[in-house]
Amino acid sequence: MTMPAPLLQRPDGSPLRVLVVDDEQMLTDLLSMALRMEGWEVRTAASGFDALTAAREFAPDAMVLDIMMPDLDGMAVLQRLRQGGDDVPVLFLTAKDSVSDRVAGLTAGGDDYVTKPFSLEEVVARLRGLMRRAGASAGAADPILRVGDLTLNEDSHEVFRGDDEIELTATEFELLRYLMRNQRRVLSKAQILDRVWNYDFGGRSSVVELYISYLRKKIDAGKEPLIHTVRGVGYMIKASQ
Repeated sequence: MTMPAPLLQRPDGSPLRVLVVDDEQMLTDLLSMALRMEGWEVRTAASGFDALTAAREFAPDAMVLDIMMPDLDGMAVLQRLRQGGDDVPVLFLTAKDSVSDRVAGLTAGGDDYVTKPFSLEEVVARLRGLMRRAGASAGAADPILRVGDLTLNEDSHEVFRGDDEIELTATEFELLRYLMRNQRRVLSKAQILDRVWNYDFGGRSSVVELYISYLRKKIDAGKEPLIHTVRGVGYMIKASQ
């Protein structure tokens, strides 16, 4: 028998809030029903501008955001949210399945994506993973992880390379944390997918390569590389000394 997944809540015990944005009402109705069955509080929006208003008023813990909308597309909505300092985890919905579209969505600051058609179970699973990664970490004796001059605070979610603070999305943070917890150990793409995304991507390991490239640009740009590729095996983080 499959055990039910543990209930995810806000730190104060109240239901998690999810904002679902799509101009197809039947789709938002179905998603809302599935998410409410998880015990979450759901609000919907049918346009990009409505989404921005709802995000300000509702303060969601996660967003399900359609890319293709008639007034303001999902990319523009997310760009405005990020410019305003809102780092809410975002799961993109898209009818497009090309690599360029997925890269564009993740580059814009999205945390994950699903392509239409999709199952409701898949969306719920992805959202659970996003909100677990964005939530408070389990208590530890020392919340600071160090690799060379790179430090990561598991409690405050702050990351520094030397004196420079590095801004990461929730998914980038979790990937970096997993690498740092296993420094000098080679991690395969399958291991990373299982631990960071906590979801079976059906072999789409390219998402790991994509996020490793994002981390390298933020962590290693212009400095001694810490993230290394072990060809044919996986990835490892280590300092030279």
